[in-house]
Amino acid sequence: MDWTLSLALLLGSVTLLMVMGLPVALSFLVTNVMAAYLFMGGPAGVDQLARNSISSVMTFSLTPIPLFILMGEVLFQTGLALKVIEGFDRLIRRVPARLAVVSVVAGTAFSAISGSTIATTAMLGRSMTPVMLKNNYHPSLALGPIIAIGGVDMLIPPSALIVLFGSLANISITKLLFAGIIPGLLLAASFVGYIILNAVLVPGSAPANDVGTRHTGWERFRPLVLYVLPLLSIFGVVIGAMSTGVSTPTEAAALGALATVILAACYGALTWKNLLASLKGTVLITGIVLFIIVGATAFSQLLGFSGATNGLLTAINALNLGPNMLIVSMIVILLVLGCFVDQVSMMLLTLPFFMPLVIASGTDQIWFGVLFLIAMQLGLMTPPFGLLLFTMKSVAPPHITIQQVFAAAFPFIVISTLMLVAVFLWRPIATWLPAIAG
Repeated sequence: MDWTLSLALLLGSVTLLMVMGLPVALSFLVTNVMAAYLFMGGPAGVDQLARNSISSVMTFSLTPIPLFILMGEVLFQTGLALKVIEGFDRLIRRVPARLAVVSVVAGTAFSAISGSTIATTAMLGRSMTPVMLKNNYHPSLALGPIIAIGGVDMLIPPSALIVLFGSLANISITKLLFAGIIPGLLLAASFVGYIILNAVLVPGSAPANDVGTRHTGWERFRPLVLYVLPLLSIFGVVIGAMSTGVSTPTEAAALGALATVILAACYGALTWKNLLASLKGTVLITGIVLFIIVGATAFSQLLGFSGATNGLLTAINALNLGPNMLIVSMIVILLVLGCFVDQVSMMLLTLPFFMPLVIASGTDQIWFGVLFLIAMQLGLMTPPFGLLLFTMKSVAPPHITIQQVFAAAFPFIVISTLMLVAVFLWRPIATWLPAIAG
């Protein structure tokens, strides 16, 4: 079978099943079974694919993921996450669409604490979205900023995906962690700018009287000093342990989880009940992620086995593109794949082919790594299979439809795309901080 037909058959099957309402993981499962039977020799191929899929999640490099998720779950279940939100809620006043701005700022802080895009989106979605909808925010401003800032979580360390990407691409994890900071902060600032501009230019998108409760003196800064700053010290624990070489990424993630639990205990917020709830939440979210990874990894293997992957990359190589156009082609492929497969599968599918081309062209690997990460961040928000879109739908009030979630994410997808272009055109956005940090 021609590779173009194989590619169309695989992607078309998954898309059709999703449109019919089948969950993402089951859509991949059904497609994988049918494709394995077709491309890998019947029942024996299905059996082989099942074994390969299970082995894809039994890798040590994925271990930091549940630990980073646990950090976010402990913050949420103990109520400390709400204290962080309160800290910024008291600090930020008289700003258009104030609660949406608070969500972005608090989400940026959580990015430096939890290390889990899903945990950040789920926590902010549970706590902030109902409040904003109750205060007559338009669904786009109540949902979109939280989806968007969840994606930024992937760029700002500690990030499980950065660790995994650095391991698979054989790029310095420490440099990648530093490289994601400036693009992540610039994205967060851009989101705040858009929210304010939208609230000013579009009447009715946010309440005009959202000024918050007035606090003066110490009461205004108390949650910030007592809760936000100590919790941000977790950022120092994780990054410090990895950047100094004292621990591996998994050990650093364990230290971060331990620091989160210790801080929660020091505040008197940790009980056996909420600790058990945190562990259950971690298992639930991790299970969902790993189930999707299993299905998407098998899908990636079938793309390769059917010849679709090699056919696509061979077609690109035949064009004899220069270094910049080669990178553009890779990014376009990533953006297309981001609409259909998860971020781990994007890495597993493309890095074996991309990295030799990047090295041979003499391209700065850290710069390429940041472009890759931003493209993956876009994939988290891109319909129809963006993981954060479904996370938001699962925690939003029942009357919110998936179409409203897709529409809310669109402006922030545009902003993230512009950031991708900015990093491509001006490399120091990604390379300056790792360079001065040595």
